Amino acid sequence: MMKYIDEFRDKHLIVKIAKRIREAVDPSRTYNFMEVCGTHTMSIFRFGLRDLLLKNIRLISGPGCPVCVTPNEYIDKAIAAAELPNVIIATFGDLFRVPGSYSSLEKEKAAGRDIRMVYSSTDAIELAKKHPDKEVVFLGIGFETTIPTVAMSILMAKKEKLNNYSVLSGHKTMPEVLRALVTDRSVKVDGFILPGHVSAIIGVKPYQFLAKTYKKRCVITGFEPLDILQGILMLVSQKKPKVDVQYTRIIEASGNRRAEASIEKVFQKTISNWRGIGEVRNSGLKIRKAFSAFDAEDKFNIRPRPSREHAGCVCGEVLKGVKTPLECRLFSKVCNPEHPVGACMVATEGTCAAYYKYRGQGPGARGQEKTW
Repeated sequence: MMKYIDEFRDKHLIVKIAKRIREAVDPSRTYNFMEVCGTHTMSIFRFGLRDLLLKNIRLISGPGCPVCVTPNEYIDKAIAAAELPNVIIATFGDLFRVPGSYSSLEKEKAAGRDIRMVYSSTDAIELAKKHPDKEVVFLGIGFETTIPTVAMSILMAKKEKLNNYSVLSGHKTMPEVLRALVTDRSVKVDGFILPGHVSAIIGVKPYQFLAKTYKKRCVITGFEPLDILQGILMLVSQKKPKVDVQYTRIIEASGNRRAEASIEKVFQKTISNWRGIGEVRNSGLKIRKAFSAFDAEDKFNIRPRPSREHAGCVCGEVLKGVKTPLECRLFSKVCNPEHPVGACMVATEGTCAAYYKYRGQGPGARGQEKTW
């Protein structure tokens, strides 16, 4: 059993696995595998893993960045909430610079709104305790990985009668959007590299429909180079579509029932709008009526202006895997990390940010962690 991170980056093992992948593939066909976790996307770029694969294996980045899939309308709501009197907005740093339809949280803070970066919903709870004369609104976004922590913050606020704390829920769940992708004819995917962090919470069963109904190969992997390459080897080696688990040191088949129970207690499923993908049934979470006192949408009369998209930005198509950032006329020239036009360039796990950071990536390209 491997214990240290260097073992998952061992050059000799990685070259060996890459050779086995080349031996296992059918040279007469193309394999389109989509990773649906932003951490996977960054690792693939960081370690130059595409350089180790034959050209008929295509790794496609999907909707795995929670900041990226958050639509403009949510940012607009958050800004509208910030404009209310006596309100403190608490947000994760990645969301701070994401452009909404007309502005961003960063620009609104510069204009005098009380918007503060926090590292967790617990930090937002502490803000509410320190400022009992203010309403603290936490911007709750993310997938199943972080949702339990937000659920616990609401349970804590109710228990402690912290009535000046609320959450603007923009949470999303992964299995439902995968169904939307496999039923979209514009998305050409043969299999999925499934998210390890999300799967640690929900387990394996929620993905089974991908293999059984839609005949897609699947593997849940970790995030180190060896993890990802082993996962790809498992995908190309499958005799028939199934959900494999490479990340066995973390993933339990049943997931984390305690975390799931906290989600189910506080939230209920609802339709949700995904940037570039549109409205997906049962892919979002809204706060249950029993906790409506901590639901910012119920608590305040938030009325943002009608949302709009930024002309020329193809972030939505990038999130579906039908375009790459290099096909965007704004990429690098107009849109870059210093002056982002779309969310995919802002977020640390965004595909456009990865392409920009590791642009020109190829064998020996500057910026890669290692060249194998």
